[in-house]
Amino acid sequence: MRRLHACLSAAAAVALAAAGTTALVAANASGATPQDALSNRWYAAAPYLMPLDNDPPDPAAIMDATGLKAFQLAFVLAPAGGGCSPTWGGTAPVSSDTAVKSMIDTIRAKGGDVSVSIGGYGGTKLGQACADAASTAAAYQQVITKYGLHAIDFDLEEPEYENTAAIKNEIGAAKILQQDNPGLYVSVTTAGTADGTGWFGKQMLLEAKAQGFTPSNFSIMPFDGGFSGAASQTSALTAFNSILRSTFGWDEATAYAHEGFSGMNGRSDTGEIFGQSDFQTVLDYATGHHMDRFTFWALNRDRQCSPPDNGGRTSGTCSSVAQNDWDFARYSVKFAGATPPTGTPTPTPTPTPASCKPAWNSSTAYTGGTEVSYDQHNWKAKWWTQNEVPGASTWGPWQDEGAC
Repeated sequence: MRRLHACLSAAAAVALAAAGTTALVAANASGATPQDALSNRWYAAAPYLMPLDNDPPDPAAIMDATGLKAFQLAFVLAPAGGGCSPTWGGTAPVSSDTAVKSMIDTIRAKGGDVSVSIGGYGGTKLGQACADAASTAAAYQQVITKYGLHAIDFDLEEPEYENTAAIKNEIGAAKILQQDNPGLYVSVTTAGTADGTGWFGKQMLLEAKAQGFTPSNFSIMPFDGGFSGAASQTSALTAFNSILRSTFGWDEATAYAHEGFSGMNGRSDTGEIFGQSDFQTVLDYATGHHMDRFTFWALNRDRQCSPPDNGGRTSGTCSSVAQNDWDFARYSVKFAGATPPTGTPTPTPTPTPASCKPAWNSSTAYTGGTEVSYDQHNWKAKWWTQNEVPGASTWGPWQDEGAC
């Protein structure tokens, strides 16, 4: 979805030391002073910012001009040359980073804070490169510890979310980080479609359900998918609410309290146009339904192109629509200042696994709709099949229906 990720300038790969058990413990052990957290509302409103590429804007100037306090820094990936260690954009090791750390220090000195986003469109993700959920979590823990983070975003999209094993690692890692870092704000962002999210997005939600993982929110990106203005986006958010309800058994209010919007300001990769009035309409929808998150891609683009091009091209450094600098960031500030819902949504209990269906047999021919069990999961045949192992292929004949 986020196709405007230019390659970052390379830095030599450096082996990373093992992370501590929590960011707070590690920060104290190193003598660093832990940063006070902002309210969750600010992390929920943090727009994306590429700190090392796409002509990064000065966050201090944005803070002064708009009152924005939180930034979503993107993206942490696996090393482009291979390995299970965190890097910025696949090239700049987190372990030896000083540039992003300097930006974070500037933001915090002005009373703000950051979340860090992992994944995004393109590149190799740690969930693909690391052996399992525990090693994936250990790599992300290094990022949390290095920067003393109170928030992290899992941006699960193409091509990673088509990889069942990688998504299992990412969701498992998110659950481990949530447990090991009390109070950590965890958002999960994925592709948006007209009916909420696509097949792979739904499979990701089922994986979260199977693992008993509930983040602060699941956000969709309703752009680059044939959308036309705010009405199509709010329609997708309504549909996504239904998906959350049916997947997790939530009522409507609880689903909205765990739902987020991640938009694209100006001209999207596919030529869709989302202007200030569209953002206001979606903001009204988000606050009116007490949604948990409202963010956008990206602050690097939150300025008018020079010369103005009236939507003629998509740029990573400007919006291609008429605007003043940081017009779209002001909607994030409005969301952060909106009155949150009263009370706390009822925590989602760890789901009780369903009863296992009859065991899969390699010699049996199965017709579409037949249910079997394999590897402690139930599976439903999507079409006629024989001797095709459930889960062996993302594109295979079996649909995972969760743990049993």
